[in-house]
Amino acid sequence: MTLGAAALALLSPLQDRLERQAEQSLRTAVITARPQLNDALRKSRGQLNGEVLELALALYRRTGSRVILTDATPTIDPYPYDTGAGPDSPRDIFRVLATNETVTSTSRNGDTRVATLLTVDPKSSRDDWVLAVRNPSDDVAAIVSEVRSAFIRAAVIGLVVALLLGLALVGTLTARLERLRAAALRIAREGPGARPPRDERRDEVGDLARALATMQAALDRQERARRAFVATASHELRTPLTSLGGTLELLGEDLADRNVDREDMLGQIELAKGEVDRLTHLATDLLDLSRLDAETPMRAEPTELTEIARAVAAEFAQRARTREVAIQVLPPPGACWARGDPGAVARTIRILLDNALRFAPPGTEVAVEPAYHGSFATLEISDVGVGVPADDEERIFERFQRGRSSGGEGGFGLGLAIGRELAERQGGSLELRSRPGAPGARFRLSLPAEAEGGEVLG
Repeated sequence: MTLGAAALALLSPLQDRLERQAEQSLRTAVITARPQLNDALRKSRGQLNGEVLELALALYRRTGSRVILTDATPTIDPYPYDTGAGPDSPRDIFRVLATNETVTSTSRNGDTRVATLLTVDPKSSRDDWVLAVRNPSDDVAAIVSEVRSAFIRAAVIGLVVALLLGLALVGTLTARLERLRAAALRIAREGPGARPPRDERRDEVGDLARALATMQAALDRQERARRAFVATASHELRTPLTSLGGTLELLGEDLADRNVDREDMLGQIELAKGEVDRLTHLATDLLDLSRLDAETPMRAEPTELTEIARAVAAEFAQRARTREVAIQVLPPPGACWARGDPGAVARTIRILLDNALRFAPPGTEVAVEPAYHGSFATLEISDVGVGVPADDEERIFERFQRGRSSGGEGGFGLGLAIGRELAERQGGSLELRSRPGAPGARFRLSLPAEAEGGEVLG
C-alpha cells in the first residue's frame, strides 16, 4: 500500500511536470534562436542562405525537434526548409501569420509545438517568415517509462528484502517469545525458585524478559518472607498459646480443688494478659497489612505532630515506667503542622515507640522530637540501645523481617514495614537516620509540611 501510494504520488505528477518543462525548454530555445534567424534573413533579403540553414540545423540538433521555415505564403508540404523529423504544424503557422504572436500548443498525442514570426522587413508583412518547431512526446514518455520501470524494480527488490528481513525478524522474535513462554510455564510449575529467563538484548523483548525475571525475584522474596512469617508466627503463637493453656489448666485445677492461692492466681492472670497482648499486637499488625494491601483511602488533613506525639507517649507511660525508661517529647518553639491522616500518624508513632522501648536499656530515655526540615514536617524518635547494623538498615523495613540485633525481643517483623507503607501512602517517608558511631537508633517520620491555615508548604 505504501509503495502504491508512493507510485501514484510520484509518477502521475512527474509526467505532467516533464511535459511542462519540455514545453518551457522548447519555447526558450525558439525565442533564443529567433533574433539570430531574424538577422540572418535580413542579411540575405529573405533568402535561405547557408547561414540561415546552419542556424536552423543548430536549433534542430539542440532540441531534437522538427524545424520548419516557411514564408508568408506557406504551402502545406513541402516547406522551404523542413528537417522532416515528425508531424508538421500547419495550424500554428497560420495562427502566427494571423496574430503576429508566438504560439505554443500541445497536440492530442502529447507533442509540444512552438511557432514564432521572423520579421525580415518591418514595413512589409509579405516578407515575413515563420519558424515552427514540433517536439514529439516520445522523450517524455520514455523518461516516465524508465522511471516507472526503475520504481517497479526497486519496489520488487525492496519487497523481497523486506520480506526476507521480516521473516528473519519474526523467526527470531518468535523463538525468543517461545523461550519466555517456556520460562513462564516453568515458573508456574516449579514456583518462584525456578531458573529465571535470560535475554540480554536491549529491545522490547529483552525488557520483557528482564521484567519477568524481576517479577520472579520479587515473588521469590515474597515467598521466602511468607515462609519465614509462617515459621515465625508458628513459633511466636505457640509460646503464648502454650502459656495460656498451661495457665488456664493450673487455674482450673486450683479452682477444682478449692485450693486458691490469691497471689499466685493474680500472677498467672497477669502472665496470661501479657500473652493476650502479644496475640492482640499480632492481630493488629495483620489487620493493618490487610488494609494497606486493599489500598484503603486515607485522610489528608492538617495534623499537629507535637500533640499526637504527647498523646501516644502517654499511652506508653506505664510500660516505660516498668522498663525504667523515660519518654521525653521535645517540642519545637511553635506548633509543627503536617498534612496527613491523624490515625495513621499515631499508628506510626506507636510502632516507633514500641520499637524504641523494646531495645532501650533501663535508666535511659527515648527522645521524641518534632521539627521542620525544608518542605517536610518531621518527627524523630531515638534511643540509645543496641542500634541497627549497617547490613540491616533496609532489611528491617521489609515484611516479616527482624534485625539480627533484636536478640530475644519479641515481634513479628511487621511494625516498621507497616510504618513505612503508612508514611509513603501519605506522601512522606520513614527512614533510619542513625549517626555513624552514635549509640542506639534514630528513626525519622517525614510528612508534607502545612501552615496552620491549611496551606501546604512548598
